[in-house]
Amino acid sequence: MATYCLTVARLQLALGHGVRRLHVSAAYRAKAQVSMSRFEPTSFVNYEKLQSNIDIVRKRLNRPLTLSEKIVYGHLDDPHNQDIDRGRTYLRLRPDRVAMQDATAQMAMLQFISSGLPRVAVPSTIHCDHLIEAQIGGTKDLARAKEVNHEVYNFLASAGAKYGVGFWKPGSGIIHQIILENYAYPGVMLIGTDSHTPNGGGLGAICIGVGGADAVDVMAGIPWELKCPKVIGVKLTGSLSGWTSPKDVILKVAGILTVKGGTGAIVEYHGPGVDSISCTGMATICNMGAEIGATTSVFPYNHRMRTYLEKTGRGQISALADQYSDLLVPDKGCEYDQVIELNLDELKPHINGPFTPDLAHPVADVGAVAEKNGWPLEVKVGLIGSCTNSSYEDMGRAASVAKQALDKGLKCKAEFTVTPGSEQIRATIERDGYSKVLGDVGGVVLANACGPCIGQWDRRDVKKGEKNTIVTSFNRNFTARNDANPATHAFVTSPEIVTALAIAGTLNFNPETDYLTAPNGEKFKLDPPNGDELPARDFDPGQDTYQHPPADGTSLKVDVSPQSNRLQLLEPFDKWSGKDLEDLRVLIKVKGKCTTDHISAAGPWLKFRGHLDNISNNMLIGAVNSENDAVNKIKNYLTGEYGGVPDVARHYKANGVSWVVVGDDNYGEGSSREHAALEPRHLGGRAIIVKSFARIHETNLKKQGLLPLTFTNPSDYDKIRPDDKISIKGLETFAPGKPLTAVVKHGDGSTETLELNHSFNETQIEWFQAGSALNRMKQLQH
Repeated sequence: MATYCLTVARLQLALGHGVRRLHVSAAYRAKAQVSMSRFEPTSFVNYEKLQSNIDIVRKRLNRPLTLSEKIVYGHLDDPHNQDIDRGRTYLRLRPDRVAMQDATAQMAMLQFISSGLPRVAVPSTIHCDHLIEAQIGGTKDLARAKEVNHEVYNFLASAGAKYGVGFWKPGSGIIHQIILENYAYPGVMLIGTDSHTPNGGGLGAICIGVGGADAVDVMAGIPWELKCPKVIGVKLTGSLSGWTSPKDVILKVAGILTVKGGTGAIVEYHGPGVDSISCTGMATICNMGAEIGATTSVFPYNHRMRTYLEKTGRGQISALADQYSDLLVPDKGCEYDQVIELNLDELKPHINGPFTPDLAHPVADVGAVAEKNGWPLEVKVGLIGSCTNSSYEDMGRAASVAKQALDKGLKCKAEFTVTPGSEQIRATIERDGYSKVLGDVGGVVLANACGPCIGQWDRRDVKKGEKNTIVTSFNRNFTARNDANPATHAFVTSPEIVTALAIAGTLNFNPETDYLTAPNGEKFKLDPPNGDELPARDFDPGQDTYQHPPADGTSLKVDVSPQSNRLQLLEPFDKWSGKDLEDLRVLIKVKGKCTTDHISAAGPWLKFRGHLDNISNNMLIGAVNSENDAVNKIKNYLTGEYGGVPDVARHYKANGVSWVVVGDDNYGEGSSREHAALEPRHLGGRAIIVKSFARIHETNLKKQGLLPLTFTNPSDYDKIRPDDKISIKGLETFAPGKPLTAVVKHGDGSTETLELNHSFNETQIEWFQAGSALNRMKQLQH
């Protein structure tokens, strides 16, 4: 699928998305009219170009390459001249395709419309998975979502048709599962507007989560920039067995690396233990790599991937991958920036949480740890599925646990929900009886969507503020993420462990050693779970939920009503004045963890993702104010009164007062949502000054014309007071690698001068000067 130059991009446009063909090596050109899958738009599987670029780079670097380097450098815009230094230089890349989920696609498509371009330059898709609220059950919840979100779905479908973007309708499934089933393949580079895009690494792909503005660059045919990633190697030995699952690999790695240990790096799994993990299991591991801040994660091509490609109708791709397999594995003797070794024979089932995905516990220990810390032992709800764990194998293993309980007359003590990852998975597990078993044990099958994983959950069994425990097979468990209740203690584990704990009804249960009691008083132990890697009878595709864009959409219209409270056309941000930024108010000094959930909450706010002004009313309402340890309560220094963060920001903006946010470590971790950057810019913010940033959020801030800056001395964070005014000096000579200066004026009249670092390159400085990356793109068109 690789499009490496504008010539190829133009060829794609000329051919149109309706033509289904593979662009392959000479040996396979006779098969050029074969579709990769029943939904695949125009695509080019160009391993020859990948080989050529890798050969150029290998000759230049004169050393063995990691798999990550092969795929990333294989997509360089200019492999002959690109400066390559892991962790330092910025790479200009040509990704093969773009994928967007509906919550982020709204802003991405609004930005693309603002660019004035007639059609996307690379194959792109929109996936409707975020706006469906879990309430009753799959069918009714989906019907309600279609009604409530009709305006947004119509906008996305019509924009996709006009600009050449494929549209996966609501109910089709979660973006990452659909990508794995249809679009990912070994060696492809895909960017997606969701932080869990790395899921595709389970098929040997480099799939990277980005903000919508990055997606616009790629859709516009502009080289996409990425800081040259370091590479963390995870060597796997031994093999998985018993209750231990692929989820336990990443839960263990998260405990080792923490939520920021993978920042700026690709995590590359290798070693003999890889072959004991299914393709979808590898995807689970890569998916949750987002929780350690990694740029992405990837596995080397092997027979498990080949089988999955064949089962999902892409045997031609696996044949090509076999032919070019040396490109799809690391070179012998390649060097990693860090190496972690895991013996899968010794790995035990894990459960991580609460409140952060890197707090790792063996399942055998979590009950005692919970008692010691005062965490509720009773499991109120068990939730399986999500983009991380909703494969056929996951559902089969969970069903095997449920079946054992049913055979003894037991059902779940906790509430239990099941979220299929795609329409294909839903149809197949229904055909093969898994859905019935999971339903009989007490489960409610929800829509093929994100649902409770992202806060789309109309939960009614506990009141807000009531302390309780839930256990999920999701990826994230930040405070209030799933149900908007800050007192909910959420734990993340594998689907089979979730099922066992939902049956037992308590955290203090280890299925490897502990016994359950049947209604007749019989004590019994659960056998280890088992489940087929892939369905014996092939997948049931279910309902056709894909809309192809027409070959020519120029005559089509995309309507956005000026009266809409859900969609709003974008106005360009103002350009930089050409001078230093003087006397910026400290809007809020944030204390502790501040994820993109804290900066721009999801849940009920998702409905405003296409309306920048309305969604800006959630800006930083979840962040803790260091002045008073309160949430959404800051002092307005123009009035002397306290108010909500967005309200004070709006008041400052209306009075011509620009402001900064000061934050702690790993600021902006979590979801890729660029609204966390758009909202501060829209409400008058100029800079975000913190100890350290998460990768995607830092880039999103740059894209919108803000200054993401870090304290050269992290302890300078302690010197900032709520009533300070900060001037940022050095902007007239703003240059890569040259620190800026903050002159801090305290309320008592004293001043301090602090040094601020940045990671801007020359192109990104041009974004700042133009007011945003989109403004700069428009400048370059004239």
